[in-house]
Amino acid sequence: MTWMIDGVELQSRLLSGSGKFGSASLMRAALEASGTEIVTLALKRIEHDMQSDDMLSATADLPLHLLPNTSGAKDAKEAIFAAQLGRELLQTNWVKLEIHPDPRHLLPDPVETLLAAEQLVKQGFTVLPYCHADPVLCKRLQEVGCAAVMPLGSPIGSNQGLQTRDFLQIIIEQASVPVIVDAGIGAPSHAAEAMELGADAVLVNTAIASSGNPVVMARAFAQAVSAGRQAFEAGLAGRHNGASASSPLTAFLE
Repeated sequence: MTWMIDGVELQSRLLSGSGKFGSASLMRAALEASGTEIVTLALKRIEHDMQSDDMLSATADLPLHLLPNTSGAKDAKEAIFAAQLGRELLQTNWVKLEIHPDPRHLLPDPVETLLAAEQLVKQGFTVLPYCHADPVLCKRLQEVGCAAVMPLGSPIGSNQGLQTRDFLQIIIEQASVPVIVDAGIGAPSHAAEAMELGADAVLVNTAIASSGNPVVMARAFAQAVSAGRQAFEAGLAGRHNGASASSPLTAFLE
């Protein structure tokens, strides 16, 4: 059940965000319930005096890999600067690359994302780009050296599930790096569906943080991700257009 990013072995296939929680203590409790090992946080919310940052202080003693993201960057230049800032502040080469110039739809810019990814890889970063569910783009991102690809299921925060299911299937089939389905996952069943497709992991934030009980919801997502992965590894039974008797002993009824 373990998997790896850039040589780092991981147990949990559920990545979590750190935004939208009602308090730092609630976020910590939800992260613990989720069992996640990777938490992403927006670089723009990190205060230069890191000791005063609620997220960092609340999770400092948890065994988490912090994954700074460049959310808010409008082009490659801004994203590269944010990544460099994150490396200096958090002492990590890992970065979730996010470039979305349109504040209304928050859709990633594919041209600037590929450009920034190529530059960041050359600078020694472990790059995990958030991107459209575009099989051609994902292949290009892995060719320039990205450690994983993070195609969207549907727009950020929409909770609409896997609207891009058919394209995700192609991306997973041709991937040589981990595929982490990011954005739009609004229910544990959506996460299970992504894992059943063969995704290596999912990233969830809004659906947990904005739920009625984030701690219980985090636990539900952890169970769904585990169940979906087990189903994928077991191999789902084929689908058929017609009925097929589940018992071989029905001939006497004819």
